[in-house]
Amino acid sequence: MNLKILILLTAGHFVTDINTGALPAFLPFIKEALALSYTKTASIILIFNITSSVIQPIFGYLSDRWSVRWLLPIGPFLASLGLGLLGLGPSYAWILLFASLSGIGQAIYHPEGFKTVNFLGGQKKATAISLFHFGGNLGFAVGPILATLFFTHFGLKGSLCFVLPGIIMLGVFLFTTQWKIKVSPPAIKATHLARSGPSAQNLLPMTLLLLAVVLRSATRLSLLTFIPFYFITVLNHDPLVAGKYLSVFLLFGTIGVVAGGPLADRFGYKRTVLVSLGLTPVFLYLFLFTSGMLSLVFFAVAGLLIISSNSVTMAMGQSFMPQNVGMASGLILGLAMGIGGIGTTLLGWVADHFGIPFALQITFILPLLAFLVFFFIPYPPHDQAGRSKPFPES
Repeated sequence: MNLKILILLTAGHFVTDINTGALPAFLPFIKEALALSYTKTASIILIFNITSSVIQPIFGYLSDRWSVRWLLPIGPFLASLGLGLLGLGPSYAWILLFASLSGIGQAIYHPEGFKTVNFLGGQKKATAISLFHFGGNLGFAVGPILATLFFTHFGLKGSLCFVLPGIIMLGVFLFTTQWKIKVSPPAIKATHLARSGPSAQNLLPMTLLLLAVVLRSATRLSLLTFIPFYFITVLNHDPLVAGKYLSVFLLFGTIGVVAGGPLADRFGYKRTVLVSLGLTPVFLYLFLFTSGMLSLVFFAVAGLLIISSNSVTMAMGQSFMPQNVGMASGLILGLAMGIGGIGTTLLGWVADHFGIPFALQITFILPLLAFLVFFFIPYPPHDQAGRSKPFPES
């Protein structure tokens, strides 16, 4: 495992995902400035997720076929530029355009980044992926508190402050060479001779995995979208309180994603994911029906649990498509999460008609549905001859 390259890629992931974490925290202020409905506001997340997630398999396909390492420095810059311009949007259409630009930066960086980390991970892929996820989740956690801080001091135009990290990261990539890692010839040969998808034996498990990730993603995105509204419009708290809850949720998620990979490598991929999905609804409901520090603790534990499985499901998806790692990464992190964003928009409609608390209670059920789907995934995967591969078992 080349730690220097992994740290550089993790830093790029951190800068890229700062913007993803900051976007939901800006939504209440954008909603007020443009007098938007909850449905229109949630649609900003939908557009962001379509551009950041749904098109990721395309970049994953390109990554599997050709060397596109140059995407790594461009991704964090575009993600930061799009969010930086968000506060300058004079209309709803401009807001959607800038959110799309930021999303494209996300779509560019992730498949190539995850593919490179997969090659770096060796026999401990979940551990390497969890370290890479650490940067992204730390960015998620820092994003909301930075967004509320910048808004408090500079108003919506404070979003421009997010452009600076993107410029710095672009400079770091351009003036270093460690990230220009060469894939070993056997890996290249396997990649170019590969099929475009999983084997017949692994098609159903991969489909079930994607469905479980969709449900988990819808849970996470809905929490990030509606928790600020819950505290600001339902509980009448200061916006900084909402920012604090989101940041704590994501900070503990960062701890969870770092711990999840090594735990899965030791105790089994499937078992680790089932525990995280099964316990998440319990702590979300405990959060909803408590207050003060106790609710914050329960919300933090829920964040730790639900995000801890991210690196594990990524490693599982790559094991189902070992010769199309870039596309597998795009499907897991991109397409599945993008479809999860559609669920967030539907819950925006629910919030418009039945209120934020009801929408949150529906959200809390989604991890349980993901648990039921995931339970039926056979693991470890099988090769083309139907033999079981030597991955951690459940």
